[in-house]
Amino acid sequence: MERSRPVFNWLDIPWLIFLVGLAVLPAADQLHKQLILLAIGLVQIGEGWLLARLPTRGPAYVVILKIALASLLIQHTGEVPINSRYYLIYYLPVLTAAVYFGAWGTLFWIALTSAAYCSFLIPALQDYTLEPDDATELALRILFFFIVGVLVNRLVIEIRRQTVRYQTVAEALAETNRQLESAQEEARRSERLAALGQMAAGLAHEIRNPLGVIKGSAEMLSQKIADTNPLASELAGYISSEVNRLSSFVTRFLDFARPQQIALQPYAIPEVLDRSLAMVAERHPGSAVRVVRNYAPGLPHASVDAELCESAFVNLIQNAYEAMGDAGGELRVETGEAERDGRKGIEVRIADTGPGIPVALREEIFNPFVTTKKTGTGLGLSIVSKIVDAHHGSIRVEERPGGGTSFIIFLPVEHVAVPECGAKIAL
Repeated sequence: MERSRPVFNWLDIPWLIFLVGLAVLPAADQLHKQLILLAIGLVQIGEGWLLARLPTRGPAYVVILKIALASLLIQHTGEVPINSRYYLIYYLPVLTAAVYFGAWGTLFWIALTSAAYCSFLIPALQDYTLEPDDATELALRILFFFIVGVLVNRLVIEIRRQTVRYQTVAEALAETNRQLESAQEEARRSERLAALGQMAAGLAHEIRNPLGVIKGSAEMLSQKIADTNPLASELAGYISSEVNRLSSFVTRFLDFARPQQIALQPYAIPEVLDRSLAMVAERHPGSAVRVVRNYAPGLPHASVDAELCESAFVNLIQNAYEAMGDAGGELRVETGEAERDGRKGIEVRIADTGPGIPVALREEIFNPFVTTKKTGTGLGLSIVSKIVDAHHGSIRVEERPGGGTSFIIFLPVEHVAVPECGAKIAL
């Protein structure tokens, strides 16, 4: 049943004009007629207000009021009420019922309207005889009540169906647009990563070679002057430690830039997550971080490279530990079955209670050299994204309700077209 209607509809204005036209037609001097038409106009104007406050029973009340007022108008506009030329006013409750009710409800209210009209036949038969022509005329009027009401009801129902259909299509188009924007963003990110990858391979090798020479020279210098010049030995130690830090950065850069070898095997994702959690926990002994595991039971094995996935999980878990800091917090790791673009897979959610990632950085957080850490290289999440892409999965970041960050990884379960075991996956 359709009950929504504006509190005031501009189409009520023509209704009022038509009622004024009825009021000025003969007999225009009948006060009862004018008052009844005024009441009908008020009901029409107040219909939206009544439906807004009584959405369930309001339509029935409106139809009953219109039947009652139509009957009063017939009673006061004819010497023999059933012969009144204003019998057409009964179309008002008929059409109202057709708009607000379904097929059976419309038939019920039309039957009630017809009964109200035919009730005037009872007093008329006390003084008059019902001729065959009169009976035919009465039957035609009743049949037209039903014909018009049913046709209008079918039209209204079809309009409602079309509205629902259009709304469904609009929602589907909106979802398609969101997916298209996401795909375009991933494509742009892949293009940027490809360009950086080509540059990184040569640049990293050119930097790494002299770093080895500098480190070796600093260590030899420190050994030879350790006893004669402690200050120079200490400075040489600084050189060696900074070279180590720079070498570590170059190594991560190479891990990001070089083609990776992927060996797909069926693995249980919860087991890979447990190893990753244990590895990071060893790096943070005595940490105040509380780990909460919520693994869905009966998860299928995913065809993944366990070593690469473990590296990606370790990176995300390590970031969560560092984000929560010494104060600690809750690290929630969850798994469950999911479906993306018609593919079944496993969804991994890693959420922390840290300060979160600024909204302005969320779109770029997987790009190289984008980081929220003061001493970060900005390559960790880029490597994670690269590993997930190599598995034909997806990764996104969301704000955790109550504060913090959630990383959601989707890994497909079924076999996908990836290079054979040991083949290289380039950017």
